Amino acid sequence: MKKLLVCAAVAVFSMGALSAQDVRFGVKGGVNFANLAGDFGVSGFDEDFQDAEMKVGFHIGGLAELKLTEKFALQPELLFSNQGFKSTYFDIDDRKQDYNVNLSYVNIPIMAKFFPIDGLSIEAGPQIGFLVSAKDERNDYYNDYLEEGDVKIDTKDLYKSLDFGLNFGASYEMESGLFFTARYNLGLSKVDDEDFYGDFADFGLFSFSRKNRVIQLSAGFMF
Repeated sequence: MKKLLVCAAVAVFSMGALSAQDVRFGVKGGVNFANLAGDFGVSGFDEDFQDAEMKVGFHIGGLAELKLTEKFALQPELLFSNQGFKSTYFDIDDRKQDYNVNLSYVNIPIMAKFFPIDGLSIEAGPQIGFLVSAKDERNDYYNDYLEEGDVKIDTKDLYKSLDFGLNFGASYEMESGLFFTARYNLGLSKVDDEDFYGDFADFGLFSFSRKNRVIQLSAGFMF
């Protein structure tokens, strides 16, 4: 499924590039409202973790619009995107702890755009993401024992290096080239790396089904 998505995206982009009547470039950036959907944890102990909540992050990058006809275009993008989730849990002393997971990706969406009226586009397309960093932050986690304050831990080994998803959204562009976009990213692949957990995963002691879910609100400019 993943290879099929990548091959399809490359094929569509290649055909679009060859038949494009007009090419424009642009930049964009904005806010992410990110979360992970699905289950994760040791079987029988998932209740120790409360429901994950949306984490506010950001995205920034560039894009190219390849106009195929008056009504259709392809738009490949290259974005740095800060995602993840935030939550709370209770430690062995029943103390409530703040818990934040920061997942940073370089994402490459390839959006198909339909223009029902001038300036407005309806968009959908696949996305591949490359994980560049992962850090867990426990706010004041050790305060009762050490004087360290907040603790940040590199957890990149816990997550898969590739992420696949589908994007759906809409954009409106003004005559000046300024545009605004609302988009939803539906993750299709699990983010947790089961290989890291070894025998625990092999014997079904861990559950792994978490996938990225991201709402993006962007502003940008077309040159």
